[in-house]
Amino acid sequence: MRISKLVLLVIFMLALSPSIFAQGTSAKQELPNNWYLLDKQQDGFYGISLNKAYEFLHSKNLKSKNVLVAVIDSGVDTLHEDLKDILWTNPKEIPGNGIDDDHNGYVDDVHGWNFLGGKNGENVNDDSGEDPRVYYKFKKRFEAADFDPKKLTGDDLEDYKMWTKAKKRVMGDGSDNAIDLVLLKRVLKASIISDSVLQNAMGKREYTGNELDTFSVKSTETRRAKEVMMFSFRENKIMDVTNKAFLNDFNEYVDMQEKKSEAREKAPEDIRKKIVQDDETNIDDRYYGNNNVMAGDPMHGTHVSGIIGAERNNGKGIDGIADNVKIMMIRALPNGDEHDKDIALAIRYAVDNGAKVVNMSFGKDLSPDKQWVDDAVKYAEKKGVLLIHAAGNDAENVDSVDNFPTPVFKDSKQRAGNWITVGASSDPAAEAGFKSYTASFSNYGKKEVDVFAPGTKIYSTLPGGNNYGNLQGTSMSAPIVTGVAALIMEYFPNLTVQQVKYCIEKSATPLPSKVKKPGSEDELVNLSDLSSSGGIINAYGAVKLAYTLSNEPKKKDDLPRSTLKSKSE
Repeated sequence: MRISKLVLLVIFMLALSPSIFAQGTSAKQELPNNWYLLDKQQDGFYGISLNKAYEFLHSKNLKSKNVLVAVIDSGVDTLHEDLKDILWTNPKEIPGNGIDDDHNGYVDDVHGWNFLGGKNGENVNDDSGEDPRVYYKFKKRFEAADFDPKKLTGDDLEDYKMWTKAKKRVMGDGSDNAIDLVLLKRVLKASIISDSVLQNAMGKREYTGNELDTFSVKSTETRRAKEVMMFSFRENKIMDVTNKAFLNDFNEYVDMQEKKSEAREKAPEDIRKKIVQDDETNIDDRYYGNNNVMAGDPMHGTHVSGIIGAERNNGKGIDGIADNVKIMMIRALPNGDEHDKDIALAIRYAVDNGAKVVNMSFGKDLSPDKQWVDDAVKYAEKKGVLLIHAAGNDAENVDSVDNFPTPVFKDSKQRAGNWITVGASSDPAAEAGFKSYTASFSNYGKKEVDVFAPGTKIYSTLPGGNNYGNLQGTSMSAPIVTGVAALIMEYFPNLTVQQVKYCIEKSATPLPSKVKKPGSEDELVNLSDLSSSGGIINAYGAVKLAYTLSNEPKKKDDLPRSTLKSKSE
């Protein structure tokens, strides 16, 4: 969730001052929880036409084959009613016996693996950002009195460029208007107090912006509290998000800003090293972690997993996109920036244990060990595994702004052929005030973003056994594409990973008009200016194209192929 400095300031003014504007009302958005799965012609929403896709598959009397999907994320609620039966269970591992039965180096990896755990059962939850880690790693060397950057070449020069970027982000350059941390904490406190007042007045612990909008207040205190929270909901375009989810994100935002402030004074604590105790400088030191894939806060990973494959037609909660998948959870995302080594080994773990598609809903600005991740991506392509990555939520052009990991290899500048980067689309009714087919927060890029997929008001599984709710972000868009990719692989297992990618991008739905450029107030552009496919993913079109490819005689010159030359892994 992107929280602007202006919004924070106005929230603060509202929380501490008498009412400064009349409370207006806005029309409740009539979007069904499953809008992102629907079809524009049949249902009136710009979803992915999933029902039409299944109707087509059934009309051809096709049978599905189980597909294993790896989710590299924060963890998963293994007891959730809509997920417990579709979680991958390692058939070669005897649960709880403390023995590495399948001899893959990971003891009791029943549902996946946790690369953020210690052998003693401890787990990394909070971690620092990559910027301060890089800044303090090279600070002594690059700030030495006799240091001369003109003498640097090769990797040393690349390290210096990365360090200067990190230094600017950590220390600032005098041009940024940093948020006052004291003010920020007071805003958070005021929001928590307002939320408490509203919970008592409404008689329930959770409510959405839309529900609050229709609630009639009876006291000055309650009216003020409503104004504070309603402004947050409206200005951040999260009317369908709950107060609990908003305050959770707000807390994380304040925590991140506090860490940034502390980083200007001292190096961040190496929490990961203390708990995990591996040699982070050695990619071959890979057998660390533990099997607790539910550690920390599994909200993000639980939501992502449900989008992909929550059990269909069981009369509970939601229906996931793919109807015959197993979800392998690989925990590698702390509350902070992920580590390149963990991501590289997570990809390799997924490949080595049979995953055919990997969802990667994460990203960061720096990648100090990108080569390790690149090598893992090449390994995945060689083994025929598709990687789906979220474009990011900063309303920026990733053709010119970094959002790692990327499909472009550091050593050769070649592009991986098994990679799809996903931006967030929307329905014009989903974002009050924005009214566009694109999500206001989404990153974009004519070269680097391949396709858009729904990313606002996405309803899915949440931790708690039987909980569900809305989240938004390209983190939700990526698993929608992952689900469609898995669906294609289920019914057309003979297609290559490059053909699956081709089906998804070639069948993407063009839009009838121009769209708002994310980050702008009113600039209209073609979706083809924001992504290479110029469209929103369409499950129906993708499976039709997959059917055609699967049944046509293969012409070597016509089919998409791997971009990789023969190289060592």
